[in-house]
Amino acid sequence: MAEPDLALVRSWRNHESVRRYMYTQHEIGEKEHRDWFARCELDPLRHLLVYDVDDQPRGFVHFTVQGAGRVADWGFYIAPEAPRGTGTGLGRRALEFAFQRLQLHKICGQALGFNQRSIDFHRKMGFCQEGVLRDQHFDGQQFHDVICFGLLDSEWQVRG
Repeated sequence: MAEPDLALVRSWRNHESVRRYMYTQHEIGEKEHRDWFARCELDPLRHLLVYDVDDQPRGFVHFTVQGAGRVADWGFYIAPEAPRGTGTGLGRRALEFAFQRLQLHKICGQALGFNQRSIDFHRKMGFCQEGVLRDQHFDGQQFHDVICFGLLDSEWQVRG
């Protein structure tokens, strides 16, 4: 991800179909988004990627490597208007990048308990459910479970 991608990625993130599944559900302003990007650019443990299909941006992925260096959290979303199947392509390419280029041992993901599409997506990509953080997230009106997933490099290589 680079500076020219900021407006597009922010528009995706602010779209209701994406925002409703995030921990923070307010609309992100330009300054807040630019400040976030500036912090990420300075952090060697953060990797921000835009997923392209036929030279068209279709999604966003980020990896945050944890202190030890071989385990990372990930997050992602696709463009609201992206064609069916885009998420699968994004997931495969992102995981390939993480395990091959970043040489990660494990990728961790989380999904809010009501986000069945994300839960199903993690399973489709080969992630194992590792736990449920009961009533972990409060959205301002109610509490929600957080479903925790993990995928090891060895599990990804078998699927490859």
